[in-house]
Amino acid sequence: MSASSTSRKRPDRMTLDDFPPGTLPAEPMVPRVDRASPSVQKVTRAEELRLQLADEIVRGTLAPGAPLDETDIARRFSVSRTPVREALRQLVASGLVEARPHRGAVVAQPSIERLTGMFEAMAELEALCAGLAAERMSAAERHGLEAIHEELRVLSYAGNPDRFHEVNERFHNAIYAGSQNGYIAEITLATRVRVQPFRRAQFRNLGRLAKSQAEHDRVVVAIMRGDKQGAAAAMRAHIELVRGEYEIYAVSV
Repeated sequence: MSASSTSRKRPDRMTLDDFPPGTLPAEPMVPRVDRASPSVQKVTRAEELRLQLADEIVRGTLAPGAPLDETDIARRFSVSRTPVREALRQLVASGLVEARPHRGAVVAQPSIERLTGMFEAMAELEALCAGLAAERMSAAERHGLEAIHEELRVLSYAGNPDRFHEVNERFHNAIYAGSQNGYIAEITLATRVRVQPFRRAQFRNLGRLAKSQAEHDRVVVAIMRGDKQGAAAAMRAHIELVRGEYEIYAVSV
């Protein structure tokens, strides 16, 4: 079939409803680099601690320069020092915590320039993944992405930012996997780990879940159409808006 005949069959505007439903497979997986297997209990607990401490730092409950003593944190959360140490290591990688020799860990805050650079890198990497996914995703992977997207649609009405964040990670992971480039997927995920606390915080803005869902919709439609440039542009715009929403959140706390 010629390209011209294909283009004549496509409407100018498409929505997810234009694509036929199918049997939904398990979602595509991207190897995690920010955590070990969930079967390892201490790492699972470390992830929970990381998210809790990250939220407190981003919200300002833990102020810049505040000491983060492993023993105090372990006592507060009734855990051993091992998951606390791992959580702090992950927070150092994200830039929220600074490890000072012989002085222990303290709360840090990336400069505006640093945070801007992190979001710019994130936008370009995610745009690259989305563009490649539009070209390379299999039919099964596209159906899987659509299923996650519909789950987020329901959650956008529920008003639960924490649950939305969890499924949102699956949404982006599916796109990374759909790029069919394991190395790009790995470095994109590693970058997201560093930006994650700031991305997570912006979901608390009023009306943000619905806006995020609408931004995702533009990404998904472009991927379903095989529109490489459109998918990349939609994803880049999405991450730029995430950055703007975080800045709105930051001045409100």
